[in-house]
Amino acid sequence: MWTPEQRTRMGRIVRKTTRYPTDLTDAEWERVRPFLPPVVKRGCKPTADIREMLNAIRYTARSGGGWRMLPTNFGPWQTVYWWFRRFVRRLMFRTIHDIALMIDRELVVRDASPTAGVVDRQTVKAPHTPYGGGYDAAKRTKGRKRHIAVDTDGRLLMVNLTTADVQDAAGAEQIVAAVRKPWPWHLFADGAYDRGRLASLVAYRDFTLEVVRKLPNQKGFQALPRRWVVERTFGSMTRWRRLVRDYEKRLDVSGAMIDIAMGSLLLRRISHP
Repeated sequence: MWTPEQRTRMGRIVRKTTRYPTDLTDAEWERVRPFLPPVVKRGCKPTADIREMLNAIRYTARSGGGWRMLPTNFGPWQTVYWWFRRFVRRLMFRTIHDIALMIDRELVVRDASPTAGVVDRQTVKAPHTPYGGGYDAAKRTKGRKRHIAVDTDGRLLMVNLTTADVQDAAGAEQIVAAVRKPWPWHLFADGAYDRGRLASLVAYRDFTLEVVRKLPNQKGFQALPRRWVVERTFGSMTRWRRLVRDYEKRLDVSGAMIDIAMGSLLLRRISHP
């Protein structure tokens, strides 16, 4: 729920942008610029304005429009898409997100590396995937699943994209396997992750898996301890209209769109506290 203080803060930030609310402010641009590819010393130098390319990419993710529907003041859409694919190959969006995450944690006087997380999944329609993706019988949806891990404040840590027919516990196994060993993780999850194979993997890596179950006689939705933060993260993701459905054919492009959305939120938070 938005508060009057949050709306006032967002109004001040929007006034610092030139055209669209998704445009990079000067403070955000100064934080992003060190991660850009170096300028080539030989051959033809790029003539495109990299800041405008990033503005166009953020505009696409936030508005949900197609590449061909970009406003003409961003330049040719083919140029924007070429830079987008180059940034994806360099994992630039993921790097910006991870650095912003650690800075944001330190700003609230917490360790940069988390020691606890919450895992959950979200099924979305994916009309452009081969054969429409898998079918999630529980949600009665055909598409993809987003298995995510967030810290206890709701910051996105990891994403694992699979077809919708992959079981929740199986999707979480890849997240657990990717976590760095120095992190003594304590994982919170719902009853769908209470599976023997996942429990064995968690125990093998010296993690702790705590299943947060529904309250006795619970009817309808009710915020549960620890689990509600991941639902808030899903809500923040779907505010970016490109993520309401999974329109991408490639998994790396789909993951990059998530990194753009969540990284932009963190970047704005740390640049305009």
